[in-house]
Amino acid sequence: MITIALGMLTLLAWSYLVITGTSRHVAMPMSLPDSGGWGLEMAAISALMWCVMMVAMMLPSASPMILTYTRVHQQRVAQGRAIVPTWCFMAGYMAIWMGFGLLAAATQWGLQQNALISSTMGKVGPSLGGGLLILAGSFQFSQLKRACLSKCRSPLSFLMTEWREGITGALTMGIRHGAYCIGCCWALMLLMFVGGVMSLAWMAALALLFLMEKLVPNAHHVGRFIGGLLIATGLSILILSP
Repeated sequence: MITIALGMLTLLAWSYLVITGTSRHVAMPMSLPDSGGWGLEMAAISALMWCVMMVAMMLPSASPMILTYTRVHQQRVAQGRAIVPTWCFMAGYMAIWMGFGLLAAATQWGLQQNALISSTMGKVGPSLGGGLLILAGSFQFSQLKRACLSKCRSPLSFLMTEWREGITGALTMGIRHGAYCIGCCWALMLLMFVGGVMSLAWMAALALLFLMEKLVPNAHHVGRFIGGLLIATGLSILILSP
C-alpha cells in the first residue's frame, strides 16, 4: 500500500507540473519579468508550483528510506510497540522540502523583480547561470556533499542511529532525513534556474540524477564526473558569453 501511495503522489505531482508547464496562462506570467511586481495570486501560484515540484522530484529518491522505515516500524509493532503511521515520517521529510520550495519561490520573485530571469521558461542570464553551474559542480566534490549523501544512501543505518519513538519521533526523523537530503541536493536544485523553472525535461533530468546518486553503486564517482562537467560547462558559458 505504501508503494502504491508513493507512486500515486508522484504521478499526481508530475501531472500537475505537466498541466501547469503546458498552460500559457500560468507559465508565461510566472517566468516573464514584470516591473510591476507579482501580485498575491502569482506569488501563490509560484509557491504552489515549487512545493509540488519538490514532491515530484524528491519523493522517488526518498522512497527507499520511506519503505525501509515502514518495514522497521512494522517489525517494532509486532514486538508490541505503538503504531505510528508512515505518513508522519513522510510529513516531516516533505515539510523540509516544502520549506526549501518556498525559499526557491522567494528567490524567483527576487530574480524577477531585478529582471534577472530573461526567458519565458524562467532561465537566468548566462553570467549568473554559469556561476550557478560552477557552484553546483564544485559542491559535488565537497565534504558536506559526501557526508549528507552517505546518510541518504544508507536508510537502515540512518534509522538505527536516529530512531525515535512516537508520532513526534517519526516527524523528527523525517525532518532530519529531509535536512540531510537538502544538504546533499540543494546546489543541484538551484540549476532549475539555469535549465528553466518551467522546464519539465530539466526537472526530470535532475530528479533522475537525485535518484541515481542515492541508489547506484559507487555513485560518488558519477557525481564527481557530473561535477566536473558542470564546472566545465559553467566556465565555457562565462568565457563565451558577451
